[in-house]
Amino acid sequence: MNTVTLVGNAGNNVEIFEFEKSKKASFSLATNERFKQNDEEKTITSWHNVIAWGKVAEQCEALISKGKFVKVEGKLVYRNYMNKENQKVYVTEIQAYKIQEVEKKA
Repeated sequence: MNTVTLVGNAGNNVEIFEFEKSKKASFSLATNERFKQNDEEKTITSWHNVIAWGKVAEQCEALISKGKFVKVEGKLVYRNYMNKENQKVYVTEIQAYKIQEVEKKA
């Protein structure tokens, strides 16, 4: 089963792409992993590309702004394309099927 759940801060305002019969939303999400190493608290931040289609894209449009703390549920999507230099570029994205605002813990 291909399922991903991420909780983090939107890294930018959502970008909306409109098509004839649908919308696509795109934004980045930063997640933090905290741990102790040699009695020192450390944080590793990972960045994820999130996309959404249709009604979920419309929810993103209304909800997502830079810094917003959200939970994203979706699946991993892999794709590739040829860039202007004729090099193959590989992309990994989270295709969201559910998104919601969450409150940060104190």
